[in-house]
Amino acid sequence: MGGPLVVVMGVSGSGKSTTGVLIADRLGIPFADADDLHPLENVRKMAAGTPLEDADRWPWLALVGKALADASDTGLVMACSALKRAYRDAILAEAPGVRFVLLHGTREVLGLRMEGRTDHFMPASLLDSQFALLEELDADEPGFVVDIDATVDQVVDDAVAGLGVVR
Repeated sequence: MGGPLVVVMGVSGSGKSTTGVLIADRLGIPFADADDLHPLENVRKMAAGTPLEDADRWPWLALVGKALADASDTGLVMACSALKRAYRDAILAEAPGVRFVLLHGTREVLGLRMEGRTDHFMPASLLDSQFALLEELDADEPGFVVDIDATVDQVVDDAVAGLGVVR
């Protein structure tokens, strides 16, 4: 049996990459960022302040799911926004064993985080569009919510505890 397949999800600025790297390290499995799988056209759209449309996302989400499925022997933590149920379903169609960790924070906290970073293609101006798209995890989805209004260590502790993975 391989390691866990985990998607650390949430709106931009919620700490998906930072938290995901630390969860992967704690579990002793690889980390990947779904942003690295975006086609160049999607990156250009977002960098120009244009929100992606679903037609832009479907091929990308299939790649995300395939990357997770391909890692079923080793396990993988993937940072991916996965804002809508349909997006999560697309990932699950490729990798049925995935668990979702939703990093939840207020608009104010996330806005401050995004304004302070300079090394990302997603501008803070798109945060409102991300909140508008966000569909919280439903009770029948394989995952749980972690509040990011805590230290990074506490967020990681809560995520690892929620996954119930013993390493």
